Amino acid sequence: MSTSDSSDRLASFRFEYHPGTIRFGADCVGDLETELERLGLERALVVCGSTVGSTPEVIDRVTDGLGDRLAGVFDETTPDKRLGTAFDGLDRLEEEAADVVVSLGGGSSLDVAKVVSVLAASDRSRMQVAEEFAETGTITVPDEGLMPIVAIPTTLAGADLSMGAGITAAPDSGLVDDELGGGVSDPGLMPAAAFYDPELVATTPESVLAGSAMNGFDKGIETIYAANATPVTDATARHGLEKLEDGFRAFGRGDRDREVFETLLEGVVLVQYGISRPDESTLSIVHAFGHGLRDAYDLQQGVAHAVVVPHVLRYLFEQEDVDARAGVLANALGVSEAADHGAAVVDRVAELRDDLGLPFRLRDLEPVEDDEFADVAEAILADGFMANAPPGLDPTVEEIEGVLEEAW
Repeated sequence: MSTSDSSDRLASFRFEYHPGTIRFGADCVGDLETELERLGLERALVVCGSTVGSTPEVIDRVTDGLGDRLAGVFDETTPDKRLGTAFDGLDRLEEEAADVVVSLGGGSSLDVAKVVSVLAASDRSRMQVAEEFAETGTITVPDEGLMPIVAIPTTLAGADLSMGAGITAAPDSGLVDDELGGGVSDPGLMPAAAFYDPELVATTPESVLAGSAMNGFDKGIETIYAANATPVTDATARHGLEKLEDGFRAFGRGDRDREVFETLLEGVVLVQYGISRPDESTLSIVHAFGHGLRDAYDLQQGVAHAVVVPHVLRYLFEQEDVDARAGVLANALGVSEAADHGAAVVDRVAELRDDLGLPFRLRDLEPVEDDEFADVAEAILADGFMANAPPGLDPTVEEIEGVLEEAW
């Protein structure tokens, strides 16, 4: 393990980041109509899942906040983030003559909303778009005409200040012949505004909230050691991790008051600030593991993160020529007094996971099987986020498989 936590590799950097307006606080969604007026937007289509769309404590607050600017609600998104769903959302968008998409819920609703935005700006047919997606895994984003997006998260995954979106397609849609996954990315897909309302997050089922919280937490961890870390993202990620740690501890004690959700949301805003920038991201190896396990076994990504993150961190800290910045992480997580920063960080991350009541072994997750780890390891190694791993890391399939075996 490299013991240097110097900022040498941060001495020269370029930081280009264009986030939307951030609104934070209890009942801030009550100001949706006012914010849309500031943005010059008049007709909002709410995009969400059926559960959110039928939960009065969530959907009523949002529709009331939109007031006369509410055009309609499209509540058909699913965790699969289907291209077919995005096309259905486009149909509803055109039917309602909407000029802004309001994403409400978790990352899947935001991803579908972003794809709706891309489709709204395109003059191609469904089959032309589907053919490109099947061939390339992405959809060309037009230079102009993107539908503005407003994000209202109800989870803690931290996908809100992002320019990218994942999307899948399945044969039952009639669009593709095989199950496919991919994504889109463009600076124009950064939400024009994001509303962080603890009252909405408090309504999310705890099992969903805990998994999403681990996903958001890992964004802060990865931003510290990513190859393209900057002093700006160091500052926001470190403070965000501190806030999330405080929130996790309180959550683990059973505290569920507004202050706890405010602390958790503040941490999520900070850890994702600056992670999604033009042509680059600070998401790294842990997210590659999350993608590989999610896609192979249809797991919630946050749950996959919870199991593997201590093992991935241990692997990083053990590499002699890799600076995974254990000292910076130890400082952020309150264990800087430890003699071995790497070991202390691993232990603290595992403790925080346990505070959330999340699983800690892959063997406890259905339908994970260890005889498939070689294929999963290859998918992890091929994931685009591996390019952001700490400088000097050159993992092999066998090493990745070894981390999975440790997590088994």
